[in-house]
Amino acid sequence: AIARALASEPKVLLCDEATSALDPQTTQSILKLIKKVNQEMNLTVVMITHEMLVVKEVCDRVAVMENGRVVEKDDIVPVFVNPIQEITKNFINTTNNSNKINELIKENHPLTQLASNQQLVKLKYSSSNTREALISKISRDYNVDCSIIFGNVEVIKDAPLGTLVTVFTGEDENIRHALDQCKKEGVYVEVMKRGHID
Repeated sequence: AIARALASEPKVLLCDEATSALDPQTTQSILKLIKKVNQEMNLTVVMITHEMLVVKEVCDRVAVMENGRVVEKDDIVPVFVNPIQEITKNFINTTNNSNKINELIKENHPLTQLASNQQLVKLKYSSSNTREALISKISRDYNVDCSIIFGNVEVIKDAPLGTLVTVFTGEDENIRHALDQCKKEGVYVEVMKRGHID
């Protein structure tokens, strides 16, 4: 099908759900072929897909549609680092296991049960700060213990992106300063749950 589409020497190759219903190995080979066609033939490829793994693998820019309208568009890395629309966030959550923590919080899972001096915090890193030893630094500088209960790091378009869910233990003021330092370093910070005083 790709060969037939290329036979007429098009300026744009439209791939509508090109990998749906394929096994993972075949999907990867098709995506490699599409990337090769894009690079070697200098041909614009428009991918239509519901699979964010496909988007991560081959796309440079992304547009998210809802009810027939484009609701979000940007280069691939900013969309994955900081999705704005709820539908985009939901799509991106299908590509990793980071949303599992929300289920654990709802279930009051032992991993998410906190003492009064603890906070459950999600940290999202982008390529500009993944190499920094930030957890070690804030732990030392602010006398805060950081226990990582979930982590996910991936590379999209040569940009490492990561999510850590951590339990911060310490005095409230120290935790606040530590989180402020994370924000200054360009890390997205979300306090997901706080320990309660019994």
